[in-house]
Amino acid sequence: MTSPERRFFAFPGPFCYSCSATPVTSWLRRSWIMLDRYALRALAVCSILLLTPALAPAQTPRTPIRPDATVFFTDLRDGAVIPPKLTIKFGASNLDVVAAAVAKANSGHHHLLIDSPVPPLGEPIPSDPGHLHFGRGQTEAELVLAPGPHTLQLLLGDQDHVPHNPPIMSAVIHVTVSDKATAPGRTASLPDAEVYFIGLSNGSVVPQNLTVRFGLRNMGVAPAGVVKAGTGHHHLIIDRPAPALGEPIASDPNHLHFGRGETEKKITLTPGRHTLQLVLGDQDHIPHDPPVMSQRIEVRVVRPHRQRRW
Repeated sequence: MTSPERRFFAFPGPFCYSCSATPVTSWLRRSWIMLDRYALRALAVCSILLLTPALAPAQTPRTPIRPDATVFFTDLRDGAVIPPKLTIKFGASNLDVVAAAVAKANSGHHHLLIDSPVPPLGEPIPSDPGHLHFGRGQTEAELVLAPGPHTLQLLLGDQDHVPHNPPIMSAVIHVTVSDKATAPGRTASLPDAEVYFIGLSNGSVVPQNLTVRFGLRNMGVAPAGVVKAGTGHHHLIIDRPAPALGEPIASDPNHLHFGRGETEKKITLTPGRHTLQLVLGDQDHIPHDPPVMSQRIEVRVVRPHRQRRW
């Protein structure tokens, strides 16, 4: 006869006489074992989820930079035929070119990709024959390439050789190396071509923030890299002498490039005297033959007057 306790907890099913357990205790034990198994599985899943980020490759933080910063080849264009040994010059605008390991806002150093795709953007750029580093802040390199087709591309890296955010890279250019090719020369200008400042003259008094406008006669304006006879693009030289005529114009805070064909620029100058000069450059940023450049003018920059409070 079932005891009162057992009658009260009577569940369908046989008793576990061997362990003197009621159906309730047996059911609870089976339920606990099942819950224990599910708990172990859940713990294993949580462990995998927690450890996965730690096991994944670490992504190096990318340095921010102005989105309008650009890098480009100053003396090469897509489809060029070049000799096996050639000095290639690198240009940059809206950024400062500095040595590697120099942590400076809006700056970086050049990397040249030869016959190589763009590397992963969240990792340091490799260093091998297909990825040349210019960690001393160089803006040119002497290359020796085998005859035949090649691809070249510039990629800017930060102090840790990691591409910026957004990445600053040139377009991929395709060149053909030939023993019969010669180094690029100067482009002919048109007769009576003239470049000049609009609204500025020697001795002008100007504010610290001013818009400089460029004028051009008897030639046309075309973006850098566009090969078209009788055209060029502007360069503004600030506090520097005229550039060397047989070389690409430098690209730095004193040599401003307008490779998109711009005809004006808002600049900020410190109070005092400054010199300004315009130089027209061809598709490779090299002054024409003969050169087309403005008179070198001197302007005096004054601070804005402050209104008195009465």
